[in-house]
Amino acid sequence: MIPITVVDVRDAEPYVLEVLRSGVLAQGPMVRRFEESFAAVVGARHAVAVNNGTTALVAALQVLDLQPGDEVVTSPFTFVATLNAILEAGATARFADIREDDFCVDPDAVAAAIGPRTKVLMPVHLYGQAADLGKIAPLAEEHGLHLVEDAAQAHGATFDGRGVGSFGLGCFSFYATKNITTGEGGAITTDDDAVADRLRVLRNQGMRQRYQYEMAGHNYRMTDLQAAVAIPQLEKVERVTARRKSNAERLNAGLAGLPGLRTPAELPGRSHVWHQYTVLVTDEAPVTRDELAERLGEKGVGHGVYYPKVVFDYDCYREHPGVVASDVPVASRVTRQCLSLPVHAAMSDADVDAVVTAVREVFGA
Repeated sequence: MIPITVVDVRDAEPYVLEVLRSGVLAQGPMVRRFEESFAAVVGARHAVAVNNGTTALVAALQVLDLQPGDEVVTSPFTFVATLNAILEAGATARFADIREDDFCVDPDAVAAAIGPRTKVLMPVHLYGQAADLGKIAPLAEEHGLHLVEDAAQAHGATFDGRGVGSFGLGCFSFYATKNITTGEGGAITTDDDAVADRLRVLRNQGMRQRYQYEMAGHNYRMTDLQAAVAIPQLEKVERVTARRKSNAERLNAGLAGLPGLRTPAELPGRSHVWHQYTVLVTDEAPVTRDELAERLGEKGVGHGVYYPKVVFDYDCYREHPGVVASDVPVASRVTRQCLSLPVHAAMSDADVDAVVTAVREVFGA
């Protein structure tokens, strides 16, 4: 089996041992080291580490002091954490449809979704490629809105040479399958000194110093053990990303020309870090998306459907007062057609070629 992802953190052993021997297991010097290194990757002044990516989104919204009824415009084609964070922060979620070329929110749809209660635009940089920040960031500025970037899948991606997470408040996840992992973990990036300071107080039960409370806070802290796992990954992130990019290029070349199979692309002005390699199986294909997935499994090729429904299309959200469902035809169609294939850095050229061969066989090519 060629798996959809591989988690290999063996390089972290000396860092983890350093933490264990130090006796400082909770948030401490290793977290600070991780924050400094990750801020450099993003190109932001600050990175504030927290315990997971959902927390990063929640905390970013909480420091904006949203009021009940304030709206966040985001993508309907995303992992549920995006929506859950908006609801946990006490805001209302409104959705803008996506574009097929980048799987991210369509700036024109975002503009149409902005209303009198809109306070935040939250683009999702899906699969490792930035949303169109060249249009979305100016849109936020024009309307006096906050920009919160859901960059959970886009560590090190750029738009016009600038790191995602440096345009607004950047929210990252370091879950086990991400390009950089701490097992569970997250971070918020910002250039705003005051916002970074407030986030650090918020994550520590609202304390600036022990028993000196400045706000109603939470325990959002990352442990030094988690940070230790990620530090060696940050040291080789460019090399790992280059391998993912090479694998994606090899997949694109091998899968070109198959009828009804739309392969992903790195768009001009954007650097794709290939968290996922996602194809669309259109109506012109000789098989459906689900048939392709089943037959690839039989051939030993891992795969995933990210995501099978638009995020609000579940019973728990249909009648939720904080969810404003909308007609999103592009996202709805993509949920029926998308399939992610292995692209991770542990793949050999032979593995990539095996994936190509399996797909072409299913297509009868």
